[in-house]
Amino acid sequence: MIIKRDTYLRKLIAKRHDGKIKIITGIRRCGKSFLLSTIYANWLKEQGIDDNHIITINLEDRRQKPLRDPDTLLSYIDSKLTDDKVHYIMIDEIQLVPEFEDVLNSYLDMPNADVYVTGSNAKFLSKQVRTEFAGRGEEVKLHPLTFKEYITSVDKDKPIADALRDYMIYGGLPQVVLQRTHEEKVELLKALFDNTYIRDIIERYKIRNTEVLDELLNILASSIGGLTNATKLANTFVSVKHEQVSRNTIVNYLEYICDSFLMEKASRYDIKGKRYIESPYKYYFADSGLRNVRLNFRQVEYTHLLENVIYNELISRGFSVDVGVVERRYRNETGGLLRQSLEVDFVCNQGSKRYYIQSAYKMLDQEKVKQEEASLRNIDDSFKKIIVLGEYTPVLHNESGITIISIYDFLLKENSLEL
Repeated sequence: MIIKRDTYLRKLIAKRHDGKIKIITGIRRCGKSFLLSTIYANWLKEQGIDDNHIITINLEDRRQKPLRDPDTLLSYIDSKLTDDKVHYIMIDEIQLVPEFEDVLNSYLDMPNADVYVTGSNAKFLSKQVRTEFAGRGEEVKLHPLTFKEYITSVDKDKPIADALRDYMIYGGLPQVVLQRTHEEKVELLKALFDNTYIRDIIERYKIRNTEVLDELLNILASSIGGLTNATKLANTFVSVKHEQVSRNTIVNYLEYICDSFLMEKASRYDIKGKRYIESPYKYYFADSGLRNVRLNFRQVEYTHLLENVIYNELISRGFSVDVGVVERRYRNETGGLLRQSLEVDFVCNQGSKRYYIQSAYKMLDQEKVKQEEASLRNIDDSFKKIIVLGEYTPVLHNESGITIISIYDFLLKENSLEL
C-alpha cells in the first residue's frame, strides 16, 4: 500500500528546477526515502521523465557503501549525467558522506542537475543549509504520518474513534502503520527505538554512559506535557536513581535527542510581556508510538497523548509552537493584589497568523470548562483562541470569543483553525 504524502509532494513539485539543493530532513523511518524515490519519482515519470534521468542513491544500502566516499560519489553521479536534459539526483542519508557539502555544491550551477537529498540529523544538516549553501539550499522537514494521512490506510469500516485511539497508541511511522497486529507493531517499534534511534545517538556522539541516556528517555517519556529543565532532571537522578549526573551532561543529552528528531523542545513565551522565558521547557515525542513503546505501553494516558498529537499536528502544518504563559491579577478576600501565572498549552505562529490553543481531553462540568478557559480569557489581544476537545462536539463559539472544536475536526479538516 502506498500512503500518499501529498503535502510534501506539492512542496517538492514547487521547488523543482529552482536552482537550489532540496534537503529533506526528519526522524529516521518517517518516509523520507519513500517520498523521494517512490512518490516523487513516480510523479516525475508521469510527467514523461525517463528512468535514465532519475538517479537514486541509497547510502544506507551496504552495496552502495563505496559511494560514501565523496570523490567516488562525485564520479558516480558525473557518469550518470549523459546529456543536457535535466537529471534528478536523489541521495538518501547524505550525512553519511564526509564533506558532502562540496559534492552537492559541485552541481549548483549545472543546468542539467536538480539535486534532492535526505538526512536524519537536525544539527548536522540545518547548519549546512544556513551556511555552506548560503541561500542555495533549502530544508523540507518531513514528519511521521498525520492522522489525516494515517486514516487513508485504515479499513473504511473501522470507527474513527478506534482509529484515533490506535494512532495515539502506535503512532504514525509508515512501517509501523502497515503492520497488522498489536504484536507486530510493538515488535517493530521496539526494534526501531533500540536499534535505530538510540544506536544512532550513541554512535554519532560517542556516548559511553548509555544507562543515563536510557533513564533520561524514560523520564521524558513519563512526563510528556510537563515542564522541566536540565537542573530538575539532574535532581531527579539524585532523588530517584540515587545517581549523580551533571547538569552539563543532561544538557548535552537533551540536545542529542532533539538533534536526532526523536523529540522536540517547546519554549515558554510570556504572552503579555512578549518575551521568551529561559526555562523550564516542555518536550514532545515526534511520534506517540515511540513514546509509548519506550514505557512498554504502561502509561497510555490519553490526556497527555492528546497534547502530544496536537503538538505534532501543529508542527507538521508549519507552525512555530511555544508554550504560553499569561499573568492574571486579582484581589483576595482582604483586598490584597495577587498574581497568578496561567498556562496556554500552545502559542502557534505562522507569518502574521497566531492562534492560542488549549488541549482538553474532556470537559465534564462547568468547573472543568472554567479551568480550561481561564488562561485564554486572560489574553487581551485579538488572535483566535481555541480549545481542542478529545471527544465529539459540534463547533462552538462562546461569549468570550473562544472556539471549541473536536480533535476529529482539528486533525481532519485543513481549515480547522478557522472553523
